[in-house]
Amino acid sequence: MWNTGTIKIGKSIFHYEVKHYEEGSRFGIDEGRISKLMLKRNGEIVCSYDREWDIEPVDADTETALAILMKDYN
Repeated sequence: MWNTGTIKIGKSIFHYEVKHYEEGSRFGIDEGRISKLMLKRNGEIVCSYDREWDIEPVDADTETALAILMKDYN
């Protein structure tokens, strides 16, 4: 299942794509349901997970956006 959308944190607007499943997996973030995730800000990828971390969150706003997605989908 893919979900896309936007999240506004402070002055930053993040566009996201998340692939998640009904149940957690060893491939998910913290063995959760999210197996793929991408956060972009101003067209730049600032966080990426594809069964492992490709780009970990780059700053506090990105970490906050990730925390929101983890709560919603993981």
